Amino acid sequence: MAGFVKMAMELADRPFDVVLDLQCYFKATLLTALCRSPIKIGLDPTRAREFNWLANNRHLPAKPISHVQEHFLEFLDYLEIPREPIEWNLGPWPQERPWQEDFFRSIPRPRVALVAGTSNPRKDWIPESWIRLNDALQDQFGLSTVLVGAKSPREVALGQKMAAECRHPPVNALGSGLRRLVALLDGCDLVISPDTGPLHLAGALGKPVIGLYGYNSPARVGPWQQDPRLLIDAFHEPGEKPQMTFRHRSGRMSRITVEDVLAKVEIWKKELSQKR
Repeated sequence: MAGFVKMAMELADRPFDVVLDLQCYFKATLLTALCRSPIKIGLDPTRAREFNWLANNRHLPAKPISHVQEHFLEFLDYLEIPREPIEWNLGPWPQERPWQEDFFRSIPRPRVALVAGTSNPRKDWIPESWIRLNDALQDQFGLSTVLVGAKSPREVALGQKMAAECRHPPVNALGSGLRRLVALLDGCDLVISPDTGPLHLAGALGKPVIGLYGYNSPARVGPWQQDPRLLIDAFHEPGEKPQMTFRHRSGRMSRITVEDVLAKVEIWKKELSQKR
């Protein structure tokens, strides 16, 4: 709450020419309402949630729900800014390369980043599955494993559990910070992750991503422009039409098996590992 009040005070003191409300939830509505700007652009009422559209005075044309990245790109269309070429330019920057080189100096390739935690425990995979997967990645594929993410209590606990129970514990790089996370993901050859920020960051860095989805629909929030053969979709039932939905399905992450993930790693190894 203190952080929100501080941000509200900062916004109140600063005028803007235009505000782009890229989110569709009430928390963004409050911030948008506090911004001093004559133009506030947001999603149309059919796609915005929780009365989000009320804080905006201009809206994108109404369209069916699509991948969230397409929603973002529609703002460029509205502003008549060409979409292409898309260049993320996230780094690592030249001054960050020495740290990256030093970190990976003793970690042989190929390397895989394991993103084991999310902001929502219902999107997390089972800790015991991460332990089995870690050992299988090393034993069966010769991959060096690096555990990346933040230092939330759940992530720290998982890191400790993996250190204690894995035959070959991963290199623990939890809590490295955002800029170093870029360097960590960039230095790996493959990323395995549930639906969370580092997954999409890895995709923007051009890294192949094995996405673990059960709680959210990958049709709406899955890895953008990634090879669909690497996606694990436990959200949908077999044969179910992909759902462009905001709805969640709890309890489905446990449907994902270690063998499911290893099968995707096999696809990456045979068909994709030499392409990047």
